[in-house]
Amino acid sequence: VELRLHIFNPSGLDQSDKRPAIVFFFGGGWVSGSPGQFFPHCQYLASRGMVAISAEYRVKNRHGTTPLECVADGKSAVRWVRTHAGELGVDPDRIAAGGGSAGGHVAASAGIVQGLDEEHEDASVSSVPNALVLFNPVVDLSVVADRFGERGLAISPVRHVREDLPPTIIFHGTADQLVPIESVERFCEKMTEAGNRCELVKFEGRPHAFFNYGTSKEDYADTVRRADRFLTSLGYLEGDATI
Repeated sequence: VELRLHIFNPSGLDQSDKRPAIVFFFGGGWVSGSPGQFFPHCQYLASRGMVAISAEYRVKNRHGTTPLECVADGKSAVRWVRTHAGELGVDPDRIAAGGGSAGGHVAASAGIVQGLDEEHEDASVSSVPNALVLFNPVVDLSVVADRFGERGLAISPVRHVREDLPPTIIFHGTADQLVPIESVERFCEKMTEAGNRCELVKFEGRPHAFFNYGTSKEDYADTVRRADRFLTSLGYLEGDATI
């Protein structure tokens, strides 16, 4: 299966640079979706100096896959970027992962769930992102347990929280009917209790997918501005947001 990474480079990028990077994973219930969802985010973050990437991964409609393969592909994407950091002009120690809904699950699982690495890959190169930027993510698959049962619980990030996990920011609508905000509140509490940085930004009355560029320009800009501030606090970006 050929899977592409759509790479948005900052202007003036040199191969010898060590730029921070971010890899986004689209939403679509592990069934469908398009990397184009995060092209606006990528364009903005590239304008701020990052190498911004929107990744393809296998989904049920196109490849007959389950969330397990989605997570494996997410890990492969992060590992590929880290492996090729030298030619991409990327700092291998500043690679964030981001995503929305099921894509937020893929990003979070790359950071938190152990195992599911592809056997043919170089295990000496970590597939764990250095930070997580999540938009109404599925962090607890028991909320969709009727679809995945025990297998789903095995890849629920909330079940795998421990010390030394990537710093995380989550944007979530309080009126999300698909992914209840209580599930991310529990996740963030567990992260904080384990000594990890986890910021939950609640958007009052917003439904699922409120953050998309095509849904609300205001909420899109607000979430991106806050993501910018978070990445700046980690030393990935400098100066003020330009959105």
